[in-house]
Amino acid sequence: MRTEKDHIGEVSIPASALYGVHSFRARENFPGQIPFPEEWYRATGTVKLACYRTLRKLMKALQKEHPDMVKHLRIPEEKTLGALETAAAAVSRGSYFDQFIVPGTQGGAGTSINLNINEIITNAALLELGKKPGQYHILDPIEGANLFQSTNDVIPTALTVAVLQLLNELEEAVNISRFAVEQLETRYRNSLRLGYTQMQEAVPSTYGQLFSTYSEALSRDWWRVSKAFERIKVVNLGGGAIGTGISIPRFFIMEVVPALKELTSLPVTQSENLMDATSNLDKWVEVHAILKAHAVNLEKMVSDLRLLASGLSGEREVELPALQLGSSIMPGKINPVVPEYIISSAHRIYANDQKITSLSAMGCLELNAYLPEIGISILESLKLMISMNCALNEKMLKGLLVHEEIASKKLFRSPAVTTALSPLFGYNRAAELAKKMKEGGTDIFTANEELGMIDAKKLKKLMEADQLLKKGFTVDDIREVL
Repeated sequence: MRTEKDHIGEVSIPASALYGVHSFRARENFPGQIPFPEEWYRATGTVKLACYRTLRKLMKALQKEHPDMVKHLRIPEEKTLGALETAAAAVSRGSYFDQFIVPGTQGGAGTSINLNINEIITNAALLELGKKPGQYHILDPIEGANLFQSTNDVIPTALTVAVLQLLNELEEAVNISRFAVEQLETRYRNSLRLGYTQMQEAVPSTYGQLFSTYSEALSRDWWRVSKAFERIKVVNLGGGAIGTGISIPRFFIMEVVPALKELTSLPVTQSENLMDATSNLDKWVEVHAILKAHAVNLEKMVSDLRLLASGLSGEREVELPALQLGSSIMPGKINPVVPEYIISSAHRIYANDQKITSLSAMGCLELNAYLPEIGISILESLKLMISMNCALNEKMLKGLLVHEEIASKKLFRSPAVTTALSPLFGYNRAAELAKKMKEGGTDIFTANEELGMIDAKKLKKLMEADQLLKKGFTVDDIREVL
């Protein structure tokens, strides 16, 4: 064990631990078990690395113009700075994550996040220098690893980096979903089906048209995701505690965001008003609401397909892949587990949206103390949406089948199909045909033979997919079948 102390007192830390007194106290104070996202941890390592590279650049500029100021500003020497860079780079790859002991739900606006990572980087750097963890007289977690930084600019900037990286994944996942749905749209372009309004039989349609509605929705989702980059790319790194830049060299303020942009290849840009970017979190409210629309579209799609694949209406028009047993007591039962997973996840995203909205409004004056919970919710929603798309593509759309004969049979046995004849005979006469179909339980062709309403060949022509799917009718269309 080793002893570490702060202004409050002393604590005992395992000798080999890379965390320290500040992390230890946070773990004791926040007993929750919600884990901190590794994506945010990695991104914080990347932001720290950008800070150390900026320190190196500042040191070189000072050595050239004002060499006496290097030591005065307490910039670590070359070897120590290199060790900090090595440690931060390791954190950016996910190394030492087991040493991050602060739970996700916490108080303090992210101070505990920053201090835990400072301690990890410091102690990893000390090991790199051939020293032991805890030898802070050589390298201090605050005066060294946190030099010219604040929790209030580092941690929200790291969240932005983590979200931008996940947005790249989500954009790709949405595109894959869109492509899969487009394939189904093409495959079943002329596969006739009965459309429904208010869960009642309505008018003829096709599965191609149904899948086209999902394809269009996913296209809008892709566009929204691509626009989300613009909405959140502005960061407050360099602003310090509240965005005024107090106690930070102007050189550092001007150079640190370009260093981060070079490291990440992300479109991050420094806010023109660093105080605004520090105190107001409305960008997260806006972006999460935009992304929520994708969850809505996914839920609508899988809810539709789950209904069409259900056993409620006799023969099933849609067959979903059989993935696992559906019951421990009913042999042979298969459940639509992927649609249920996607619907469950969507509702978690809706709950996150409400939480992000409420907590963002709880910001007080120059800072919002609830950034950790807001960030956890945003990252969870993004990861859920990525996983929802993966499940949709791999476990549902790839093996989805439409039983075209069953769908066509249902259409022609539905009185609703007589809507196609109302331009010829009017609503009331078409209703006579519909009534005959209901009374006899027959299809439109058989009922028409009994009533002699229209020539059988002409009716067959009218019931072909290309006729039923015309966008409206013309006078010539009517004359052709009279």
